[in-house]
Amino acid sequence: MSSPTSEYSHKSNRNVSVNGAQLSYAAPSSQLPAPQIYSIPPPEPLSPSDQVYGAGPSDIIRRPSDMLRDIANYSHSEGYEHGEDLEYWEEDEETEDSFVNFALLSNLAVQLKDKVPRGTHVKGSIPYPRAFTGKDIVSTIQALIQRELVLHHNTSTSDRRIAVQVARSLQSQLFFYEVEWGGQSLTDGVEDVYMFLDDTELDGSSSSGAGGIGELPTGVVTRLTQCYVATCVDATPCYAYSCPRRGQSFLEPAAPPTEVKPVSSVPDWQTTVPQEILDSLSDSEISRQTIIHKIIHKEAQYISDLDIVESDFMRPLRRADPPVIEPVSKLEDFIDEVFGNILDLRECNKRLLEVMNVRQREQAYIVQGIGDVFLTAATEFRNAYPIYVGHYPLAEKRLKEEEESNPEFRRLMEQCAKHTTPEGGENLYYNLKHYLSRPLEHLKKYPVFLEAIHTETEKGNPDGDYLQEAIDAIKRLQTAAQLRTFQLSMGRGPPGKWEWHDMVSTEVRTSMSKDEAKRQSIIFELIKGEMAYVKDLENIDSMYVQELRNASPPIVSPDRLESFIWDVYHNFRELFSHHRNLVEKFHEIQREEHPVIKSVTAPMFDAALQFREAYMEYIPNYPIAAYRIDHEMATNQAFKAFVDKCTRHPDAHRLDMKNFINRPIPRLLRYELLLKGVLDETPPNHEDRKDIPQVLDVIKSLGKDSEPGVVSAKQKVELWKYSSYLVFKHGETVDMDLLNENRSLIHSGRLLRQPESGLEWNGWSELFVLLFDNYLVLTKPKEREGITYYYVNRRPTPLDLLTLVNFNDPPAQRGAGLLRGLRGGGGGGERHAAESPNVTPGGASPGESSSSSDSRAVFPCTLHHNGRLGGPFILYAESAQARTEWKAKMEEALVLRKVVQESNKVFEIETLSADTFVIPAVVGSGASSPPAAWNQDATCTGKVTCSVPFMTGDGRGLVAIGCAEGVWIGFRHDPKSMRRVLHLKLVTQCAMLEEFGLFLVLADKSLFAYHIEALVPSTPSISHAAQVPQKLSGAKDVHFFSIGTLNNRTLVVYMKKKGLESIFRVLEPVGEKINEKAKAPGGFGSRFLKSGKSEWFRIYRDFFLPSESFDLIFLKANIAILCAKGFEIMNLNEFKSVTIPRIPDEGKFAALSKRCDSCRPIGMFRSAEDEFLLCYDAEFGLYVDKHGDPSRANSVVEWEGTAERVAKHLPYVLLFDSRFIEVRRLETGRLVQIIPGTDVRCIWDGRGVNLHAPQPVPPSGGMFNDEEMVQDAQVHAVMSSAEGANGASRVQRPSAQHVFELLPTVPLFNPGALAGQTNQGYGRQSYSPPRSPTTTMRGSLWS
Repeated sequence: MSSPTSEYSHKSNRNVSVNGAQLSYAAPSSQLPAPQIYSIPPPEPLSPSDQVYGAGPSDIIRRPSDMLRDIANYSHSEGYEHGEDLEYWEEDEETEDSFVNFALLSNLAVQLKDKVPRGTHVKGSIPYPRAFTGKDIVSTIQALIQRELVLHHNTSTSDRRIAVQVARSLQSQLFFYEVEWGGQSLTDGVEDVYMFLDDTELDGSSSSGAGGIGELPTGVVTRLTQCYVATCVDATPCYAYSCPRRGQSFLEPAAPPTEVKPVSSVPDWQTTVPQEILDSLSDSEISRQTIIHKIIHKEAQYISDLDIVESDFMRPLRRADPPVIEPVSKLEDFIDEVFGNILDLRECNKRLLEVMNVRQREQAYIVQGIGDVFLTAATEFRNAYPIYVGHYPLAEKRLKEEEESNPEFRRLMEQCAKHTTPEGGENLYYNLKHYLSRPLEHLKKYPVFLEAIHTETEKGNPDGDYLQEAIDAIKRLQTAAQLRTFQLSMGRGPPGKWEWHDMVSTEVRTSMSKDEAKRQSIIFELIKGEMAYVKDLENIDSMYVQELRNASPPIVSPDRLESFIWDVYHNFRELFSHHRNLVEKFHEIQREEHPVIKSVTAPMFDAALQFREAYMEYIPNYPIAAYRIDHEMATNQAFKAFVDKCTRHPDAHRLDMKNFINRPIPRLLRYELLLKGVLDETPPNHEDRKDIPQVLDVIKSLGKDSEPGVVSAKQKVELWKYSSYLVFKHGETVDMDLLNENRSLIHSGRLLRQPESGLEWNGWSELFVLLFDNYLVLTKPKEREGITYYYVNRRPTPLDLLTLVNFNDPPAQRGAGLLRGLRGGGGGGERHAAESPNVTPGGASPGESSSSSDSRAVFPCTLHHNGRLGGPFILYAESAQARTEWKAKMEEALVLRKVVQESNKVFEIETLSADTFVIPAVVGSGASSPPAAWNQDATCTGKVTCSVPFMTGDGRGLVAIGCAEGVWIGFRHDPKSMRRVLHLKLVTQCAMLEEFGLFLVLADKSLFAYHIEALVPSTPSISHAAQVPQKLSGAKDVHFFSIGTLNNRTLVVYMKKKGLESIFRVLEPVGEKINEKAKAPGGFGSRFLKSGKSEWFRIYRDFFLPSESFDLIFLKANIAILCAKGFEIMNLNEFKSVTIPRIPDEGKFAALSKRCDSCRPIGMFRSAEDEFLLCYDAEFGLYVDKHGDPSRANSVVEWEGTAERVAKHLPYVLLFDSRFIEVRRLETGRLVQIIPGTDVRCIWDGRGVNLHAPQPVPPSGGMFNDEEMVQDAQVHAVMSSAEGANGASRVQRPSAQHVFELLPTVPLFNPGALAGQTNQGYGRQSYSPPRSPTTTMRGSLWS
């Protein structure tokens, strides 16, 4: 007889592995498995080389076939689809078995006797050669008939019931017999041993095939017969009701879940043993055998309970109609989460029970050894039980959640539980939770039973050592299961609160030093904290990100949802991935080394190097994320309710969203603390002494390197807060571009301002001053509903227009007097700069030191705003140090602004003429009234008044410049090439009709037309007659003219004034007349000027307007006349007109209406497809829609200067003040550049060139594309030269005029554009909040 250990090993090999294939044992016949898909090849005849000899009884021969190898892969699971098996079998080639009729019992018998595996089995201590078990015979029959089941009966190959019935039929005809001739029926198990009745090989002779078989059993297995319909040959069932292909030949059509009968009580062991044997045993041995007998019975009951889990709970859950959990994928996920690997446990315990049954069978009444069986079983349990036990708390939680949220599921589980009533239980039944907890209870009982057996085992019995080893192995298994429970908890629930000492036995703790115990506790705390941290990162996705994406109705508007998610949660997925990997490495180390872990430094070091870049991106984003959350909660009540709901989530631990997104930052600090603790408790020669400092250096450097990003982000958030909470005065709004990513806050703090009234008791104004990199803003903070709002006290001052006048005045006393005049200046500080004696440049005044200690002393800072609403003003610092700091910060801001603007200016100056045009030292009031000295001095040209660039027919790029003394023409890029071509007086306007080759000049209120060849001839052979100019107007009464196109017609419109009326004449050039050769002039005077009716133009229309007019602009199909009434939009065909803007003179628009009426229109530009910007002189612009109504909530744009003229170079408008040019974005009105100068004037606004070229129009609600910006100059201007401007007041000498064009540049970044948002899932997006939606425009009456 073989040893117990080798016997278990043999049985394991025999029943678990056939040629290396894993065998999953089938249930007994009363516990038949559900149908399952399997692809199993047909059996093939075995060669001697295919025989496998076990490690147990020496002559047991296994005859595995491919079929049996696949049977070994059987596992209990649901869901059978016949199509897959059928497809497999149909692809097989025909074999010998294909022609066997398995419905005939005799055919089965022949095949069975040849293929059943036989060997020496022991029962009652008697070996039986060439024997086999009930499981062997059933498995062989199943392997033979499985092809038949698939092809003709539409039945799963895993259903063994028919095989059991066939085996019992063969047994009843004594084809084989039970070796002890017991009367019980054959079962699908290993408890009984069988032999063939006429096995001739027992006598030493041999036979093959059926030659050695005597009388064969006969009969027809009706459940394996084929369909009686001759045409039933396809895979699908035929019309016959009982067609076997319907899968109903031996299965009930709608059979309820198979009820698993509990294992009946087994009689006491002593009653089954002969009395003479009992008398020969000691009391301890009787107790030992009784306990072993009870263990076997308990194991059978335990397996029965696990069968109930599958039959009474899992199957009904899958077969429920209608389904209680949908869709199917969710149902399968639920089954995996709740039941886990409980079926794997059943298979493990079935193998254990089978081996114990074999041991009991082989050793008859007295089981000699059981310890080796459990020792080997513990090894197999280690791969299954820790997984199940560790997952059980999560399964219990998931089950509870489903029962609470799904009443249909709860009702089904209650019905299923009623089917589990044990015999005689009288309505006593157990719910699913009871059965799910059975593996935990059963595992705890093993050491108790084994201890009891060990106690009754006599000393010297080899089984005592096996038992002790088995007890230790199972206790280690319990420890591993406890560790698994802790690891799967991920810091949640009661297991997540366990400490190291809770999971380590007292014996282990007392065996180590106090320092080592503390070190292990800190390492455990590091792992435990990492698990909780990873769970929190996971909750960010499940509780917040996914909920926001799946919310219906949406909580955050879909167009900015992805941007919001990116700004708030940023790259948390990267952090989660890194730390999830770190936790897995920690767990692996724990499973291998627990309870004493040598080191975790290596995985920690590796993780610190890998997650560095992710943290470098995440940490600086936190201030932005916190701001976005606060801002969204303040403006979005649905989001606020969502955050409050998530805070109440059980996994949130009452922490809000900001706590979750802040988790990564303190986690890094926690690493430092814990690693230092481990280092302090590490022995001197331990490797961690060298490695931990390296990890600490990496983590510390990460915190230090991320600080600049955090500071930058905080500054950005400050800007966003000020942008959101700045409150302007009613009707006044300044777009300071605070959301631009390049914006920065240089300094902020408190300053004082003298009261506006003259009395001291009115109190000084305390201001909170914000110094941005582009504006200086004076505000008064006021808190309302927990939010601090900043009310703008004075219109923000652009830094381009700010001058630091004096920061050295002596301190003033706040209580020095009652009247402002006595203090040397009022609140505006106009007189203070002129009344500051004894000031030392760069230092303090003599009296400053004596007054600096006075608590009522304030220190003046004199500034000057160079704009329209500016002038000098004084702010007061509360200390000399504060004043010095403000001065340094303002100087820094001015220098920074100058550098940035220089590097990213929109336009740069290109000189057209630097010294050609000169004005005398003293000039009159204007070009219309020049002094007499002009005509005496040939070097003076008078003021430049107009210009126009043009191309000649031969491709020369020229520019014409008009002034008080005539017209000069030269090459555009050669200032020295300017030559006078027309000696006309008081030229005020010029234009070029390139299509017709005509040059138009308005001089001394008379309009003339010149052929360009007369001025700059391309060849010397041009006819003089063709060069004779024509006068287009009569008397000297033309105030202005304008050229443009309407309906593909080129038109010239000039205006004459008659009283208060404006009379317009519209001329159209006649190409034939212009190009034909004229007759020779009749006299000397007519050679130079044709008077009377013009031959080159015909009159197209005449009309008048009962109002003073200033300019005329061509639109798409109409014209706009800029007049005293406003903007008159007129149709030249029907002479219908409408005046805009249409603003009611009462209500909230009354002030705006009055303001529009008092100002003169100077320009009108299309800012969007359905919107226009109306420009008024001196003060402001107004956005209106097609109807002339204000189109925006803040439609007014205030000019910084006093605009005398306006020009357009898309996408910008340029406003000309005598001191500077301010460049603004056309679509937004945002100030983007200031070009300083002296006596600045616009001499060409871009009109009158390329008349037929299409004008770019921005998309509705969109922005002009800067890349499509015209790169040629569209605007000309003139200013006094720097030398002349600086010296004119001192030296009476002529002053040169600098004529230039404004060329667009390509900036390093667009100073006028707000970086747009992108809607990418987790891509890089702008930090800036999205812009507000543009107002929807209505239909058009004019364009």
